[in-house]
Amino acid sequence: MAAVSFAAAAAKEKHQERTPLQRVQLEGHVLLKIAKHCRESDASLRNSEATVTGQLLGLDVGPTLEVTDCFPYPGNAGEEEHEAVGEGESYQLEMMRCLREVNVDSNTVGWYQSTSSGSFQVVEMIETFVSYMESLERCVCIVYDVSAAEAGALGLKAVRLSEAFVEAYREGSLSIEKIRAKGLSWRDMFVDIPITVHNSPMAAALAAEIAPPSAATTLDCDRLNLGVASLLEKNLSYLNDCLDDLMIEQGKLSMHQNQLRRQQQAIAQFKMQRRQENTVRRAAGDEPLTEEPPEGMFKPVPEPNQLDNMLLSNQMASYCQHINSATQQALSKLKLADGLQAAI
Repeated sequence: MAAVSFAAAAAKEKHQERTPLQRVQLEGHVLLKIAKHCRESDASLRNSEATVTGQLLGLDVGPTLEVTDCFPYPGNAGEEEHEAVGEGESYQLEMMRCLREVNVDSNTVGWYQSTSSGSFQVVEMIETFVSYMESLERCVCIVYDVSAAEAGALGLKAVRLSEAFVEAYREGSLSIEKIRAKGLSWRDMFVDIPITVHNSPMAAALAAEIAPPSAATTLDCDRLNLGVASLLEKNLSYLNDCLDDLMIEQGKLSMHQNQLRRQQQAIAQFKMQRRQENTVRRAAGDEPLTEEPPEGMFKPVPEPNQLDNMLLSNQMASYCQHINSATQQALSKLKLADGLQAAI
C-alpha cells in the first residue's frame, strides 16, 4: 500500500473547487450554551440594546459546517469599549489555548450573537464578516433572537454574506450603478443556512432519562397566552424607526441628484459661453479654445453609499416577518381557545 502524503492531499483539496456550504450542524450543548448566555445577558441588560457575542468552534467538513463548541466573549455594555476589546482579545487567545490542551475542537468557524426581533442587519456585522472572511473562507454567524424564543419559537438562525455582495463591498462604496451592474438587491446581502441540531447517543440517552412526563405543565399553558400586544407594539415601533431612517437615506439620494443636476446645468452653461467666445475668436482670426471645462473646475459629486439603505430594507423585512408570525400564532391560539371553550 502506498504511503499517504497528507501534504499532497491538502494541496490537492486546496486546488479543487470546494463544495458550497449547505448546512450547519449544531451540537445540542452548543445550542444550550448560546441560549443561556443570551437570555441571562438580556435579563441583566433589559433596558439597553447591548448585543452579546461569542466564538463558535468546530470543523468544516464538505458541505456541512459542524459547530461542536463555543464560548462567550467577556464584557457588557457598561464597560469601556477599549477595555472590552483588549480583554476580549486576550481572553479569546487564552480560551483557544486551553481548548487545544484538553483536545477540544479549537478551529474558529464563526461567531454567535443575540438580537431582538431579528434586527441584526447592521454595518458592524458586515465589517465583522469581511474581517473573518480574510482568513476564514467559510464562516457563519448564528443569531439567537431572544424575543422570538420568549414567544415560544426557537429563535435561531445561521446567516452569512453572499459572495456577490462581499465582492461588491470590497470594491468600495456601493453606488447605484455598481449595484445595478452586479445585479444586487437588499435580498441578496444575507444567505440563510439551514441548521440541524445533533446530539451524541449519550446526550440523547440522558435527555430521554430526564425528560418530563407527557402531562401538561405550566409552561405548556403559558404557550397558549394570547397577549401579543407588547410584541406587536415593539415591532411596529422598530418598523417606524426604520421608515424614518429610510426617509433620511432617500433625502440624501434626492440631494445628490439635485447637486448632480445643478452641476450638469453649470457644465452646459460653460460650454455655451465657450462656443460664443470661440465664435468671436474665429471672426477675429484667433485659434478657438476647447469647449471642455478645465480639469478640476467641476469636481464629481460623491454619490451616497447605498449600504445603509439595503440594511434598512433587510431590517424592515425582518420586522414584518415577526409581525406576520406573531399574528398567525395569535389567531391560531384564539381559534384553539374558542374550540376549548365551546367544548367545556
